[in-house]
Amino acid sequence: MQDSKRFNRIRRALCIAALMVSGSTYAQSDAQPLTLIIPYPPGGSADMLARPMLPELQKKLGRTVVLDYKAGAGGTIATSALAKAKPDGNTILMVLAAHAINNSLYPSLPYNTRKDFAPVSLVATLPLVVAAPLATPANNMQELIAYAKANPDKLTYASAGNGNTSHLAVEMFKAETGTKMLHIPYKGSGPAVVAMLGNEVSFMFDSISTSYQQIKNGKLKALAVSGAKRSPLLPNVPTISETVPGFVVDGWYGILAPAGTPPAAIEKLNKALIEAANDPKVKAQLNDSGYEIVGSTPEFFGKHIESELTRWEKAVKDSGAKIQ
Repeated sequence: MQDSKRFNRIRRALCIAALMVSGSTYAQSDAQPLTLIIPYPPGGSADMLARPMLPELQKKLGRTVVLDYKAGAGGTIATSALAKAKPDGNTILMVLAAHAINNSLYPSLPYNTRKDFAPVSLVATLPLVVAAPLATPANNMQELIAYAKANPDKLTYASAGNGNTSHLAVEMFKAETGTKMLHIPYKGSGPAVVAMLGNEVSFMFDSISTSYQQIKNGKLKALAVSGAKRSPLLPNVPTISETVPGFVVDGWYGILAPAGTPPAAIEKLNKALIEAANDPKVKAQLNDSGYEIVGSTPEFFGKHIESELTRWEKAVKDSGAKIQ
């Protein structure tokens, strides 16, 4: 009987010690800088979302947040780095729609898209704009479709790279409209916009944040936006779905942590991200660049990723795009 009591006392003491160690580890983790990995170079749409949020995010978390740019290979270098990071709440990654596309685009990835990550929040969406040089023989989507059907493969479209959202969105559009147009990939959105300005291509499905100033300055024209509703930045520009019912493609931006990150850390990160993005000054700045703040639960973001994996798998298959 006494041995049993002694065993129970020892077991309770061990449990308390384990909890103390666990709590101490998490406290130490929380005091360290938080690394937010950005999978593209500075100046891109991911950076344009992260930077305005940074000061408020640091305030909400009470810790330093460091942006770590790991560009290359369509975001897979950065994603691989997160998969290898310790699940201690000290490292997170901003992912875009490319995260879902890459699962089908690359025949082999150094991580499992479904198993190696813990969703934190879908932070924001950003519609694409169908931007075109002034010389393009179409001023809206009806005219673009009509011209493409009358002149197969005469229209050319730029993209920020093979398999990029700006590429596959057009492939989806071609399948929906029965049109034929030639794809010309560039190394990033910047060079693609330069190509449009030089009349080297007919149009591009581009992030509205990237092409907006050129459209505003009258150097490019906007034929449509890809979201479910018109953009406040371009209120007179119709959506693609007003011409092609049901056609909606939004760019999206979310935060992932490594699989196995403690639920308490996920919850704290989620709360801080939502509050930072919805800070009035931050939200106004992001809205002015075309972003629409979402700020979802981890569960919602997980379901969103799953639906995007299915959607883009079909687009990749239909386009025949592959990257070795």
